[in-house]
Amino acid sequence: SLEPTPDRLFDAFPLEQSDVTIEAKADASGAANAADFDATLDRKDEANRHGTSSQPQLQLTEQHADQQDEDDDDDMFAVDEEDMFKSMVNEVRDTRAVPVVQKSGPGEANLPSNWDDDEGYYRVIIGEMIDDGRYHIQSNLGKGMFSTVVKAVDNVDGREVAIKIVRSNEVMYKAGIKEVAIVRKLNEADPGDRKHLIRLLRSFEFRGHLCIVFEGMTQNLREVLKKYGRDAGLNIKAVQAYAQQSFLALLHLRRCNVLHADLKPDNILVNESRTVLKVCDLGSASDASENTVTPYLASRFYRAPELIVGLPYDFAIDMWSIGCTLFELYTGKILFAGANNNQMLKVIMQARGKIPHKLLRRGAFTSMHFDSNLTFLSREQDSLTGKQVSKPLSLANNTTGGQRDIKARVLQHHATRADERLVAMFADLLDKCLNLNPEKRLTPAEALRHPFVQKQ
Repeated sequence: SLEPTPDRLFDAFPLEQSDVTIEAKADASGAANAADFDATLDRKDEANRHGTSSQPQLQLTEQHADQQDEDDDDDMFAVDEEDMFKSMVNEVRDTRAVPVVQKSGPGEANLPSNWDDDEGYYRVIIGEMIDDGRYHIQSNLGKGMFSTVVKAVDNVDGREVAIKIVRSNEVMYKAGIKEVAIVRKLNEADPGDRKHLIRLLRSFEFRGHLCIVFEGMTQNLREVLKKYGRDAGLNIKAVQAYAQQSFLALLHLRRCNVLHADLKPDNILVNESRTVLKVCDLGSASDASENTVTPYLASRFYRAPELIVGLPYDFAIDMWSIGCTLFELYTGKILFAGANNNQMLKVIMQARGKIPHKLLRRGAFTSMHFDSNLTFLSREQDSLTGKQVSKPLSLANNTTGGQRDIKARVLQHHATRADERLVAMFADLLDKCLNLNPEKRLTPAEALRHPFVQKQ
């Protein structure tokens, strides 16, 4: 069975990588530190460079892609979801045109009437009572591309919750409704809460903002890495436990025909004891049938190569993202840190070898990165003129043992012989999770049967 036993799932495990030597901390590839990376700022910076942070595009055509050199993370809204929205009308009312001022508690009348900032984010007030006094806001948990997330106490049952307050924007409002429908579908298919997907509690509307209430979780894996694995990464036993739970989440997504499309450490939460994780933030998620070819889906460092070259995609894009995430958890370093899609291809192929020609020939955006002979063209800034130039770059069909090779980097990171076999299994798992050919990449079921995951 692929299902873990309760004692296997909730056993405590060490987080600190206490046996890593100073030499192992210094990644020979010069990779960026994963603990200090701010994925939200990175996404906003990319969007701002294209003028897309305030008004996401409804559709991204190939012509638009030819005009853009970087990543546009708003392309998830290309598909019309009106049929799904109609089924939600009775639950969430659309009051964007005329914001409703709700009397939520003592002193409400003295609050300013300008609830939103210039970008449509709700101006959060710590201590404020919202939804007719049901939720008492305790702190601001973060601000993403599409919403603000706050921690609050539910005055009905006293539990802590996380409330996602979606930006006041028609497209983002629709995306929020879509997220509610997708998470509800995933939760209903997991009544026992064993598949490691965040639980949706309810949704409501407040001052023209869609508010989505989720169970409260302590921190995300980026924060865990910052606290327990800065520079060194996490203990291999912790990575093993997190890998198993991540693959169970991927298996559930696949069975429900849902693509997450934005998996990364920031979007995976852990409980207070840090033994159980849950995948969250399904704002980019969609039904697998909504396969619109785009080079801008998913956060850039976790973006599968088939997306960049314009191939049809499926569940394999989420497996690629989890592979990148697990590498970060163990080493403390970002695996593929390209400045744009072109440079992402460069660092990916330097580590994994050249993308097979049979795949490149089918890519809608291959010509943006390769010449007619399928030689990679690296777009870089000339050190003398400062202008962008295209440099043909020869890449081997495969790489083994070099400084950028994934297996070599993983094996170099471990310090004691005690876990040598387990680390070697982990390196093999990553090799299979990050196959350049999505058709040969591990499936979640195969990953759960891998020796690294199975080894007690």
